[in-house]
Amino acid sequence: MFDIVSKTLSLTRKLEWTGPLLVRLTLGLVFAITGWGKLHNLENVETLFASLQIPAPGFNAAFVSTIEFVGGILLIAGLGTRIASALLIGVMTVAILTAKLPELHGVTDLANTIELTYLAMFVWLAVAGAGSASLDRLALSRMKRDTPELTHAHQH
Repeated sequence: MFDIVSKTLSLTRKLEWTGPLLVRLTLGLVFAITGWGKLHNLENVETLFASLQIPAPGFNAAFVSTIEFVGGILLIAGLGTRIASALLIGVMTVAILTAKLPELHGVTDLANTIELTYLAMFVWLAVAGAGSASLDRLALSRMKRDTPELTHAHQH
């Protein structure tokens, strides 16, 4: 019995890189595609934002669409994952507060929104990082190699 548990734990440790990768790829694709679509329909996004009483709807339509598109691309690459996730946390928070909150009748309704799911996944990526299958990890490895004091400081 102990051998099965040990082998299972060993296997899951070897595969732990897949979780962050799959979340990054899924979110990245969704937001790169929707951001691209919004960038090519800014008038519609601006109209929506104006109807939601978001200030400076033209500016914010372009800003949010760019964050979604660029953030999605960065997540796919695993580059600047924590920063991209933090910006997308802001986008999802505003989306929930402006577009979803008026429709909600309780916590159960909120729990059933895709925006809350996205928000939770962005928080996880912002806290946990991109994982080992990412350009973030590659950059950190190079920085540690090129800056010995960074490796020493990271160990303590």
